[in-house]
Amino acid sequence: MKQEQTSVLIVGGGLTGLSAAVFLARHGVRATLVERHADTSSHPKARAINPRTMELYRAVGMEERVRAGRSPISGNTDLVHVETLAGQERVRMPNASPDDIGRISPTQWTLIDQNQLEPILRERAVEAGADVRFHTRVETVREDEEGVLVRVRDLASDTETEIRAAYVIAADGSRSPLRGMLGIGGHGRGTITNLISFFFEADLDEALRGRRIIAAYVNNPEVRGTIIPIDNDRRWVINVSFFPEQGQSAEDFTEERCVALVRAAVGVPDLQLKIESVDMPAWDISARVADAFATRRVFVAGDAAHVMPPTGAFGASTGIQDAYNLAWKLALVLSGAAGPGLLASYDAERRPVAEETVRQAMLRFAVRDGKQYKDVAADLLSEAAMTFGYRYPSGAFTAEDGDPGVLVEDPERPSARPGARAPHLVLDGPQGPQSVIDLYGDGFTLLVDGTADAWPAAVEGEAEALGVSLRTVRVGPDGHLRDPDGAFPRRYGIHPGGAVLVRPDGFVAWRTTGTAPGPHDRAAAHALRALLDRL
Repeated sequence: MKQEQTSVLIVGGGLTGLSAAVFLARHGVRATLVERHADTSSHPKARAINPRTMELYRAVGMEERVRAGRSPISGNTDLVHVETLAGQERVRMPNASPDDIGRISPTQWTLIDQNQLEPILRERAVEAGADVRFHTRVETVREDEEGVLVRVRDLASDTETEIRAAYVIAADGSRSPLRGMLGIGGHGRGTITNLISFFFEADLDEALRGRRIIAAYVNNPEVRGTIIPIDNDRRWVINVSFFPEQGQSAEDFTEERCVALVRAAVGVPDLQLKIESVDMPAWDISARVADAFATRRVFVAGDAAHVMPPTGAFGASTGIQDAYNLAWKLALVLSGAAGPGLLASYDAERRPVAEETVRQAMLRFAVRDGKQYKDVAADLLSEAAMTFGYRYPSGAFTAEDGDPGVLVEDPERPSARPGARAPHLVLDGPQGPQSVIDLYGDGFTLLVDGTADAWPAAVEGEAEALGVSLRTVRVGPDGHLRDPDGAFPRRYGIHPGGAVLVRPDGFVAWRTTGTAPGPHDRAAAHALRALLDRL
């Protein structure tokens, strides 16, 4: 049997796995990726990438490339709950406007179908040096103190290879065979509904009444499902629930039955339509979170770690953000700059976020399933809060005394506390206006108020001795970035002389507000060593 070695083996070639390969390459780690399917997804599936995730693609130079592949429905804004498409709306879900997002981020939502985004990511991963192998299935996995031995089968040639990896990322979907091999359980409601999807062609202009929908959630006695535009013209896909406990199955969806269901969903009994196909596999909507996101050397990410209803468009972005959180940590541990304790922070940080994200998706799904919006509104967190406002309750950062420990904060009023996303702020740079978000991505960044003395130089020296990249950016009249409105101290919660240490993933690792006596260099260096598990 052929034997190979790799630093990181990624199992799963969907959005999370392919993104992980891209992010690792950005940090100098060329991963091997295996995917059991012969090619990327042929179905739209996930259709929206949120602005926080677009910040991550921006950081690796892919923002414009992703936007170039966006869906024809990119100008659509409406998420509506209806009895029928032609009938009255039950509720229209609130969403943030571009102006609202512009105060929080330098980028915006991107509507791009999964079957368009996956090939873009695959191409970029290969360009960056990743070894990407589709039609390759994991047969066995064995973990020990030194690494992970994975036996894979090339399904085209029916040959096996043993791959010895230092670490493995399990991003192999909601049913995750690898998670099962590792004995990692899960909790949550489980399967909520079974569905069949099929494409159809029809003129729905009259039923739409000028609305430009992202999705219409239909619930009436004849059909429960979702109508989704494909080309903003005549092509649509409908996802329809069926109920095995009532004796229903995917085989019930004949062409005649599908025509009747579309007409019932649109609310036009004599609607002229053409069914494109009725042979797509059944799937399900589930809510589940893995009991652990990591073993010693295997990390579970994406749908393998958390699966949630599509209401809210949280699923794909949450998985991609898992990968971003993990990539820089793996790179530092593999380089020897960090100890294994840094990797323990992956579970501590990402699992609480997944729990709350699944809860929020379930609240939104309850409205789709017939519950009144007013009955869940008090527990619903805004789209902007779930996109930008989540915080890590513990992990790779130095928490401040008196931190209230909230899991989600208002991104319009960011705290900039350790464990939170470093806030967006536009300052004057050498080439013109620049978001501080664009400073983060390659290494650590020490943002320093322009009145601070020379102590940051000592922190740079400490970082160099530790083998990590750190750059100091002074903000002030004579700094690298100018702040004519004095917004930096307000936005980052500091006073004259204060500073903020930001991780490669754009989360705050440590902060001195400037009110406490120094020496700040010792505190910053200690925070950096603690984060890296190098105390």
